[in-house]
Amino acid sequence: MLLLQSPSRYLQQILSDRVQSLDKGVELDCNWVEFDDVRFHVQASVKNPQILLLSVSLPIPPPEALFVGGLPFGALEAIKAAYGVVAQIIDPPRDGFNLTMKLNLSKLPPKEENREPFLVKIASVREVVLGAPLRVIMENLASRSLTPDMDKLLALVHRPNESFFLVPQAEKVTVIFPMRFTDSTDTIVGTSFLQELVEARRTAGLSNAPSCRWSASPPKELNGVAEEALLANAGFVSFVILPRHVEGKKLERTVWNLSTFHAYVSYHIKCSEGFMHTRMRRRVESLIEALDRTRPDVEVPKKVGNKASFNRLSLKDA
Repeated sequence: MLLLQSPSRYLQQILSDRVQSLDKGVELDCNWVEFDDVRFHVQASVKNPQILLLSVSLPIPPPEALFVGGLPFGALEAIKAAYGVVAQIIDPPRDGFNLTMKLNLSKLPPKEENREPFLVKIASVREVVLGAPLRVIMENLASRSLTPDMDKLLALVHRPNESFFLVPQAEKVTVIFPMRFTDSTDTIVGTSFLQELVEARRTAGLSNAPSCRWSASPPKELNGVAEEALLANAGFVSFVILPRHVEGKKLERTVWNLSTFHAYVSYHIKCSEGFMHTRMRRRVESLIEALDRTRPDVEVPKKVGNKASFNRLSLKDA
């Protein structure tokens, strides 16, 4: 199965091209949208080619989601820790966006082997911002500690007007996703996919993976949550994250995979539907070929030319 990559490929390409052509001073103004309604805007001028303005618009948060000043909890601290002197946060951000940063490309690491990973980190700004509160909770889990403001049920945004929930504890963190789809076919395929995901977790090869549960009704951890936040036509999926799942380099991978879990499921639903459609078309084509082979051969009558006939007349008939 394919896992989505954290850096924006388009943003990474823009940054790489810009760094390689700083002396040319090309004007730049790009807008694009990526999955889960995350929008980007990049702008650069000819007069100051080393300065690049990057704006990011996040999914609209539901009322229960944890947002501070238009950004997820801990996002500002995560940006400063990730980008240092290269990025300066502009307050207020550009109209219609949650975050605007001024990137000074002249302050990038001078060596190529260090510069390229830093550009990848800038292209992963979505993960840095949206995954900030989840990263704080997982760091506490890795140290087996709980902060006073992070010891209760938390709601984090991951799609427009949709959130998933975390139940932090010192020894584990339970992550619960209400799964909802707008298309009825997606709901059927998605429900089957999630149930198979639970069964796959029980195999011996995945014994170290986080435990996974699926239920048609909200789990008891979500008691007291507003009904609007629990609308799920494909059930609820729960993962139990343990300290061993967030040790070292596993932390960033776990944060990204959880932040994009719904997009991961949606992607594979569309792939499954496309595969089934292809199989059905091939099956129909093979049936048509079989019917053509069973059609009896029709004998084509031979054309006979018009032959004139003559009657021999006798002298008596004359």
